Amino acid sequence: MSHTSTSRSRHIALTTAVVAGLALTACSAESEGSGATTKDGVTTLSLWTHNGGNEAELAINERVVEEFNASHDDIKVEIESFPQDAYNDAVTAAAAADKLPCVLDIDAPNVPNWAWAGYLEPLGLSDDLFDGQLESTLGVVDDEVYSFGHYDVALNLVTRRSTLEKYDIRVPDMDQPWTAEEFDEALAKIKAGGEYAYPFDLGTAGGGEWIPYAYSPMLQSFGGDLIDRDGYTTAEGVLNGPEALDWATWTTGVVEKGYAARKSGADATLDFVNGKTAIMWSGSWAAVPVTEKYGDDALFLPPVDFGNGPKIGGGSWQWGLSSDCPALDAAREYLEFSAKTEYYVDYATELSLIPAKEEAAAEVPDFAPDGRFRDFYDYASEYAVLRPVTPAYPFISSTFQKAYADILAGGDPQQVLDKAVSDIDTNIQQNGDYEF
Repeated sequence: MSHTSTSRSRHIALTTAVVAGLALTACSAESEGSGATTKDGVTTLSLWTHNGGNEAELAINERVVEEFNASHDDIKVEIESFPQDAYNDAVTAAAAADKLPCVLDIDAPNVPNWAWAGYLEPLGLSDDLFDGQLESTLGVVDDEVYSFGHYDVALNLVTRRSTLEKYDIRVPDMDQPWTAEEFDEALAKIKAGGEYAYPFDLGTAGGGEWIPYAYSPMLQSFGGDLIDRDGYTTAEGVLNGPEALDWATWTTGVVEKGYAARKSGADATLDFVNGKTAIMWSGSWAAVPVTEKYGDDALFLPPVDFGNGPKIGGGSWQWGLSSDCPALDAAREYLEFSAKTEYYVDYATELSLIPAKEEAAAEVPDFAPDGRFRDFYDYASEYAVLRPVTPAYPFISSTFQKAYADILAGGDPQQVLDKAVSDIDTNIQQNGDYEF
């Protein structure tokens, strides 16, 4: 992808909204725009977040804003929160009307599309500010940093030490994770024991972005991918090649063998702590309730190595800068303030999220080198694979979601994946390879 000024005036259909040309407006002493106003020497910035209804995280957002406002006489930030389900639509509608806020949070895989559409301005902050930052928590597009996050989460296999001991199953670690063969043997042993109707909760009740987040890392561990990352212009050979077929065969196999339900329970963590499943494919968000239930018996294991190393999804919510903002310098001052290590610590401590910086992890007992949840930081550091860094990703995601559902429902994997590749490639071609 080549980066040119054309990204600022590009028209794109994102969901149902059409984005009009977005022009950069320089910061001035007296200015007014959708994202900021300046009056009597005080610039007031608007900030949007998806955390409406998420009281714990919103409280931290508000604390950062309050502390920034208290320390600045000439810049003030006003926060507006939206329910997560309505947030992306609100942003796309605002972009179409040239009414984006100055600062906004963004789900990591959307960053390339929003940058390409002209929603976002590169952060323009010092690289030193992000020293020690987990790669998965920076939104880097075409060598420009467009967003940063305070935290991430990490997928893992959740089980109990007593369960593995009962069935004489080796406890894997990062030095020697389970192979595909070992994992299949483990599931077979537990299934044969008759204690569980389905020993493995694969998380198949989930939908939406959970599908590529949870299952494309398995595809990548088999050697496939959602798109050929050499150019991001085709999915041919990587989403429908032999490795992808091996992944699809394994996926249907765990269901056909009775190891996992075709559609699992709505709350995988609840089922696990209630003893309905022996192993759960879940995320670090389950660590607190599982540990509260099982204590030291709880294990949070690395993902299976299906042949090309263990993989997990990377990237959560991040902060970015709107290209509509008429007060870019003031907005950058706020973002730089919000990137203090203490706020990384707050998110991790209060929400049990993985701190995005090693410096912050060292200050959080759970994630410090000897902390009870340190493995999650290490998994995020070593295993995370970003969802494809391309403006085509929203279409790739929805296409993969349908393909996964069709495969689970018994569709022919080759036909399903060939159709997915055709749809993705057509979309990319119709959008001029999504060049910047």
